[in-house]
Amino acid sequence: MPDPNRSPDPGRAWAPFEPDAKRPWDLRLAAHLYRRAGFGASWPQLEEALKLGPQRTVDKLLDPGPQAVAFAREHDAYEDAAASGDVGGLRAWWLRRMILTPQPLLEKMTLFWHGHFGTSAARVPGARLMLDHVQLLRRHALGNFQTLLEGVSRDPATLLSLGAAANRKALPNEDFARQLLDRFALGPGNYTDEDVREVARAFTGLFVLRDRLRFFDREHDSGEKTVLGQKGPFGGEDVVRIVAGQPAAGALVVRKLYRWLISETGQPSDALLAPLAERFAADRDVGRLVETILRSNLFFSETAYRRRVKGPVEFAVGIVRGLEGTIPTLPLGNQLASLGQDLYRPPTLKGWDGGPAWINRATLVGRSNLAAALLAPAGPYEGKLDPAAVAGQHGRSDAAPAARFLTDLFLQGDVDDAAVDALSGDLPSSGDFSPALRGFAHGVLTLPEFQLA
Repeated sequence: MPDPNRSPDPGRAWAPFEPDAKRPWDLRLAAHLYRRAGFGASWPQLEEALKLGPQRTVDKLLDPGPQAVAFAREHDAYEDAAASGDVGGLRAWWLRRMILTPQPLLEKMTLFWHGHFGTSAARVPGARLMLDHVQLLRRHALGNFQTLLEGVSRDPATLLSLGAAANRKALPNEDFARQLLDRFALGPGNYTDEDVREVARAFTGLFVLRDRLRFFDREHDSGEKTVLGQKGPFGGEDVVRIVAGQPAAGALVVRKLYRWLISETGQPSDALLAPLAERFAADRDVGRLVETILRSNLFFSETAYRRRVKGPVEFAVGIVRGLEGTIPTLPLGNQLASLGQDLYRPPTLKGWDGGPAWINRATLVGRSNLAAALLAPAGPYEGKLDPAAVAGQHGRSDAAPAARFLTDLFLQGDVDDAAVDALSGDLPSSGDFSPALRGFAHGVLTLPEFQLA
């Protein structure tokens, strides 16, 4: 297996993947693409991907067609209704959106930015502002990074979450300024304390009053500022433009997306990431960056394959999408929160740590319990996920073929036959095998391989 710490040639790494005899386009790679660019795939999606090939499948993930527009229009109306209650309702609607969306890449990238900015309902009053915040992230999730930063810099939920609801001329608030430079765009070591003070001056005049953004000209410092070596009577939009255009901004976003889409193991070299970072610093196009990664040789290499730990949301939504079901999502949101991923409530300003932090003895037991509840014939999820019924829909009406179907659907041959045989021990040779198949599916979903994306 390739050493993840050894940096490949950048030119070959980011060139489009072309299947050949040594690296065929197969079920493993099709499922890999859907895990990373979404939350996993149903069997029909995998079959379609095998026919389309890698590049055309990426095309569809980027632009699924008019059904995505219709879905968003319908689902946005539901989220507006959810905002009349507490954040638990919003959480349930977002999970339902992840399960049903024809554009899983958009939701996956919205989740990425949710963790990146770390805005939490724990520090924001009311569900409406959090709904607006996540909708802002969704609108720009695959758009222009500068435009996204501009939106976040004027987002009431973000400002309230950072304690930056008042930005007075006489008392510039440095909280948002520091977070903008340190976490949102540049990273440590790429700015000075003086830059923080000057950026804070640029944002004076912005206030959040009664959950609305207001600008008071009399409270804005219109004097000259020096930000990252540039001088002028800058306001907030000027600062965002300067910050987004820094090489360090490109490097930070590319490195975080490498971890999100490629691998959490090892540290990619600056030389490997340089072509992507340079282009991103020039055009700030998140969608183009994501597209380059998803089409690349490196993405489809062993360096990337199952090199990320699934977060709780990825784990659960992948099960539901794979079994082609629709389940109650209010209890799902509660169980995911107990596993450490409470949507709309990242634990810190840094979002979720992710990676190995998702896995410990308690969370493994929790994942097992969640999988069992999802597969149960009754209970909070009302028995709406039925492995035997799904297998039967795809022509596997006997126990052994149904078991093989589930291992292909969820593991794509990544476990040996001995492990599958051990899980199959309780499957009857005749009669009703549905209860036993639920147990088999639970065994599959708790294997170490299924915890990896």
